[in-house]
Amino acid sequence: MSDLRISLDQWNVLVSVVESGSYAKAAERIHKSQSTLTYAIKKLESLLEVKVFELRGRKAVLTSTGALLYRRGKVLLEEAGRLEQAAGDLAKGWEPEIRIAVDVIFPTWLLLKCFAGFAAERPETHLELYETVLGGTEEALARRSVAFAIGSSVPPGFVGDILMPVRAVCMAAPSHPLHRLGRELTLDDLRKHRHVVIRDSGAQRVRSAGWLNELRWTVSNKATSIHAVCLGLGYAWYPQDSVRVELERGALKPLPLREGAEKAGTLYLVFADREAAGPGTLRLAQIIREGVQRECKAQNR
Repeated sequence: MSDLRISLDQWNVLVSVVESGSYAKAAERIHKSQSTLTYAIKKLESLLEVKVFELRGRKAVLTSTGALLYRRGKVLLEEAGRLEQAAGDLAKGWEPEIRIAVDVIFPTWLLLKCFAGFAAERPETHLELYETVLGGTEEALARRSVAFAIGSSVPPGFVGDILMPVRAVCMAAPSHPLHRLGRELTLDDLRKHRHVVIRDSGAQRVRSAGWLNELRWTVSNKATSIHAVCLGLGYAWYPQDSVRVELERGALKPLPLREGAEKAGTLYLVFADREAAGPGTLRLAQIIREGVQRECKAQNR
């Protein structure tokens, strides 16, 4: 690509003239003389053998070709700017990629909201998310395959910070037979119906989320579990924050269990190696903490 005829400076002139509306304003914007800008545009037209502007009355307007060149030139300049920022970030130690493990009981909508906040600051950083269950979170930390993890426990040898409380409630679709009993439910009632659980993503699969019914379906994905229960195919315990949309639209309804209707827990944020964490990792963790704090405050938790 060493034989490129148009420089970034010439593309910048074209974009500046179009967006400023005149050569005079563009000259002020990029601190060059009007004659320099005029020469740059004419040189660009000559090298590409196209017409960028045409006179309509006393006003110079973009040709259809000029409009195309402006759009592509703007994209080119933006990409060059992102490339320079990425290089600068790397020089300062900013990581090009951050990998994290997050237990599926953490609200997906809140995690994505935090990701969006980070992306607004660092759009070039590649985020790789491992959605884990129980032992899978701990294994990701033990293998050092992630920069940090969010899980329901702090593995031996690690130090974690409390992130948020979690309250899981036993739920089923309003049409489920358990709701039609019209009374408080017991574990014996639950044993007669299908329990939908999410599989431990750890390789050893030695952990469970507590009581498990013999009559059950085991799935690997939180969305699959929620969809199955919303269809009336079983019941499950869900953190209310994770299924608030389904609760609001009436697709799920808490079951009136006599005991064990709720499971309380805590989520922790655990760094694989806090001292080795780069600025991007630390900033992402901070954004997640702040996002959780705002949500907990809004809910008076």
